[in-house]
Amino acid sequence: MGHRERLEICPLWALLCLALLPGFVYCSQKNHKYEDKEKVNLWVNKVGPYNNPQETYNYYYLPFCKRHPTLKAQHSWGGLGEVLQGNELINSQLDLTFKENSSGADICSMTLDERKAKVFEDAIRRQYWFELFMDDLPIWGFVGELKKDGAGVEHAYIYTSKRFDISYNKDKIIQVNLTTADPVLVAVGAKLNFRYTVNWTPTKTPFTRRFERYLDYTFFEHKIHWFSLVNSFMMVLFLTGLVAIILMRTLRKDYARYARSAADALDAESLERDFSEESGWKLVHGDVFRPPQRLTLLAASVGTGVQLVFLCMAVILLTIAGSFFEERGTILTCFIIAYALTSFIGGYVSGGLYARHEGRQWIRTMLLTASLFPGLCFGIAFGLNTIAIFYHSLAAVPFGYIMAVLLLWGFISFPLCLIGTVIGRNWNSIPNYPCRVKRIPSPIPDKHWYLRPWAICMAGGLLPFGSIFIEMYFVFTSFWNYKVYYIYGFLLLVVLILLVVTVCVTIVGTYFLLNAENYHWQWTAFGMSASTSFYVFLYSVHYFIFKTKMTGLFQTCFYFGYTSMFCLGLALLCGAVGYMAAAAFVRTIYRNVKCD
Repeated sequence: MGHRERLEICPLWALLCLALLPGFVYCSQKNHKYEDKEKVNLWVNKVGPYNNPQETYNYYYLPFCKRHPTLKAQHSWGGLGEVLQGNELINSQLDLTFKENSSGADICSMTLDERKAKVFEDAIRRQYWFELFMDDLPIWGFVGELKKDGAGVEHAYIYTSKRFDISYNKDKIIQVNLTTADPVLVAVGAKLNFRYTVNWTPTKTPFTRRFERYLDYTFFEHKIHWFSLVNSFMMVLFLTGLVAIILMRTLRKDYARYARSAADALDAESLERDFSEESGWKLVHGDVFRPPQRLTLLAASVGTGVQLVFLCMAVILLTIAGSFFEERGTILTCFIIAYALTSFIGGYVSGGLYARHEGRQWIRTMLLTASLFPGLCFGIAFGLNTIAIFYHSLAAVPFGYIMAVLLLWGFISFPLCLIGTVIGRNWNSIPNYPCRVKRIPSPIPDKHWYLRPWAICMAGGLLPFGSIFIEMYFVFTSFWNYKVYYIYGFLLLVVLILLVVTVCVTIVGTYFLLNAENYHWQWTAFGMSASTSFYVFLYSVHYFIFKTKMTGLFQTCFYFGYTSMFCLGLALLCGAVGYMAAAAFVRTIYRNVKCD
């Protein structure tokens, strides 16, 4: 970690610029073009147990010998997202030249003492794998294997030979295959001679298709995946039909009953009948636009959620257009920068919402909006980073990059949120409610348990979760099981379906709540939609227990820590969409009735 500490003493602005740029050590190779006999760098990255994807360490955490131990290690420092994902590329010092074969070249030799033998044996028994990079192409392999002797006892063997089969098309590298061989028994006093072989072969595969071999088409384009999309689409049709029935038939009947002519009302019997029938959502017209409790938190949550909607759409569309999944950490970098740039939207929405309810402490609302999601994520990340430091893992983010993230928030995200709040308070603050708010709140009648807010909230998340259930499996598998997620067009459709289902469910739930003469619809609408994340978290527990083989405190904390961040963002996103839909629905239905 000593090399990382050098960046921590750089001026903060210079560090911010470097953090957002791609790796600068091998920038001459960024065009991916090589001359004949030009040096090709092989970078070693990390090692770790196969079943624990986040438990990774520096490649030389294992006591591998180095080809030139006296030379200063050359690092390739990538962008912000690459470092946050736990990458630290170090030059392997192997002599690889473009189009030149090499057979049986020596890397280094070492003799195992008791400590090194124990470390290697433990790593092999835990199925440690390693990751290398050549021309931005990832290369994976296992450190060793377990073999049984005649008595059935397992012994650890370490691979001492690496064979690189490299395909090229003209002046560009297209494919790199690694074969490990020559296992040697790990024992005290064992002599290890590490060697490597390089074979170059021409290929007709174009450079634009070189990343396709890392994409699992069979897994992601399975017919079940398509079936889930059709199923979700049918759910959308059903829910939109249900909402149409409520809006066109039930509400029309309500309007007809509420708008009885004065001539009919003169009849005593008709008047008595109207009075007895006067129930439901119209009775709370004097309370439905009353400011909700904890207005500051609601405004900040809705503003942040709307910001996350635009953020997710922007990142997905940019990834579709630019194939960001092919570059290390690019999607994460894009997400962080896009979040900072979309902070204006969060401030604008929260500021306008708070002002429409005549809130007085707008500065507190602005501060909460700017820090709600980043603050909670930073708190979780701080705990995970502490654990990673204790384990000496590459998942530990250097202090310099933490400062880069804080600078992004302090000098871009926070000012934009402030500007958005000020503009929202001045341009989006006119209440224009169709009904006046009564001075004294009306009592809320006691209803059956299934019409209470908590029950409606818990039921509201089931259908949205059902619309993304299958996709969650593919997303989780790609993130936790070494698969590259590339079907972002498919993901875009799933997100749109989720938003439509959330809108429909929230409108239906809000109608039922108001019909039960409960005018506390704001938080109920938010919670109804946000509860989708609760079911996603329950699914993540199921996935952890039954679909993975993760073990240990480190991986368990990182699994549920990352999942908590995801569920938190999903709750804010869905909650904000649900609230906006419910607010539009409430305003619409009360605009069409005569309020006293």
